[in-house]
Amino acid sequence: MMHMRISGIILATVALAATAAMAQVKQEQPTSALKGHNTNAPVDVTADRIEVQERADRAVFSGNVHATQADLTLDTPRLTVAYATGAGNQNVQIKRLDAAGGVVVHDPSETAKGDFGVYDLDRKLITLIGNVQLTRENNQVNGARLVIDLNSGRAVIDGGPPGVNSSGGRVTGHFTVPQQQSAQPQPKQK
Repeated sequence: MMHMRISGIILATVALAATAAMAQVKQEQPTSALKGHNTNAPVDVTADRIEVQERADRAVFSGNVHATQADLTLDTPRLTVAYATGAGNQNVQIKRLDAAGGVVVHDPSETAKGDFGVYDLDRKLITLIGNVQLTRENNQVNGARLVIDLNSGRAVIDGGPPGVNSSGGRVTGHFTVPQQQSAQPQPKQK
């Protein structure tokens, strides 16, 4: 009976130590720069060409498009900006950015790539579709669709239907682990 009680105490101690170690590892990881991104910051866009379609309330940028909002950047060959105008065509408000032809979204800690991208400024969501790749330091996750919630910093990657992309409808990932110092054997004292 005493042996069972000691085993239970040892097991509880090991579980508590493992939980504390995991909590410490979790705290050491940097917070995503996407969490709390300032979606109210102005959006600056540069490109080789712009076509304004005033009746449709949109502008199409093409050729080496580079858009920035605070620390967030977006690079793509073609970007359609949907906007709304206030009374008397004053006070233009950007509602949505649609990127096509390959898109790269980058912030100080992460880079996301995909074939197409949508940045919904009202809902504060960035969605990338097709050959999606999310990279942070040496860690990488691949899939068919990525949805980033800028309010929470949460990123969800879906694999998509089987056979649609190179991952066969599954999410794949490569993750690095913290390198531990190997314990050096202590020299025997005489």
